[in-house]
Amino acid sequence: MSSALCRLTLIAHVKVDRSCKTKLVSLHGFHRFRRMAPTVVRDGQFRLFFFSREETRTHVHVAHPDGEAKFWLTPEVVVATATGLSARQIADAKAVVIKHLEEIQNAWKHHFGS
Repeated sequence: MSSALCRLTLIAHVKVDRSCKTKLVSLHGFHRFRRMAPTVVRDGQFRLFFFSREETRTHVHVAHPDGEAKFWLTPEVVVATATGLSARQIADAKAVVIKHLEEIQNAWKHHFGS
């Protein structure tokens, strides 16, 4: 199973084994996943999004075919976590976040109402 599909399965179906070696269960919950993780920006190979039921500190997740990262947005843009991305890809992801910072912050305010 591809790692991207594995991540999707873990997100959409919380009870799926974390090793992701279980059978793929139906993706009937996929529509809920899309609402819970709205895409804010697509830029090149990067998809910027946030989860609806996560911490309140302003941040954005960045997905890339090779991995993903999470960036804090305030007081400045800094990487919080990264998995599977090279240092160059993390730097590129940060540049995309900075490029779209106002758009991300507006989407955050609209989605979370703060």
